[in-house]
Amino acid sequence: MECRVLSIQSHVVRGYVGNKSASFPLQVLGFEVDSINSVQFSNHTGYSHWRGQVLTADELHVLYEGIKLNNVHKYDYVLTGYTRDTSFLEMVVDIVQELKRANPKLVYVCDPVLGDHGSMYVPQNLYPVYKNKVVPVADIITPNQFEAELLTGKTITTEKDAVEVMDLLHAMGPDTVVITSSDLPSRLGDRFLVSLGSQRHVRPDGSRKTQRVRIDVPKVDAVFVGTGDLFAAMLLAWTHHHPKDLKMACDKTFSVMHHVIKRTIAYAHELAGPGRRPSPPQLELRMVQSKADIENPDVVMEATIIS
Repeated sequence: MECRVLSIQSHVVRGYVGNKSASFPLQVLGFEVDSINSVQFSNHTGYSHWRGQVLTADELHVLYEGIKLNNVHKYDYVLTGYTRDTSFLEMVVDIVQELKRANPKLVYVCDPVLGDHGSMYVPQNLYPVYKNKVVPVADIITPNQFEAELLTGKTITTEKDAVEVMDLLHAMGPDTVVITSSDLPSRLGDRFLVSLGSQRHVRPDGSRKTQRVRIDVPKVDAVFVGTGDLFAAMLLAWTHHHPKDLKMACDKTFSVMHHVIKRTIAYAHELAGPGRRPSPPQLELRMVQSKADIENPDVVMEATIIS
């Protein structure tokens, strides 16, 4: 039976970010993807210039109404990423709630993009909308450390803190939480960063079981755009294929990321030439070239079960 995803994210004509980062990998893995483009830009905003349009909440509602009028609004997943507008975000929540009423098994995967390294890169008024409205209806969330701390009000300085923060996020709604990056020291040295994940299940007898994992991820000296969108899409796909095994889902998700980034950085350096830093166009993700790795990733990143 086909699995259908409604992906509400940004779109770029050139390159990979938002829906361009998520749709192709999901389709390669057998998902039907219906895309609503929250923005349509010529390219991502890391370039020197960009042009384009932004979809309003009313325009989002019109598009959704069209889908509904044709009675083709049965979805298995909703996927969302970067948003800058509160009314748009609130409309997304309304749509998710309505789709969940139509299909109570629907899974909402949300990357709660708020900021990083102590500073916000969305307007402050988005924070309460994420905390009070978005996270409570989400099933899977992929915050970084800053976002996880912001949403819970708790600082992470140890692995124990991170587990407590993930438990607080579970209590807000989501059953699966992956903190995509943190400042925690890696056991493999300072060339690695630490990611953590937690997934709770309800057993047949009604009791709860939680699996928690840690992943040490190699650092890369380059700025990539669209990796967060690819990560959320891959976590959606691999938790679908391994619904009760967060370790396996993370092994495959992080391995896909590793292969795509490795291929991208090698190509970018080749284009830039010796001793020169690659430019944003040269660092666009090598998505099509990574098709085989997306479909059947060689597992080179292994998560450790911590509880």
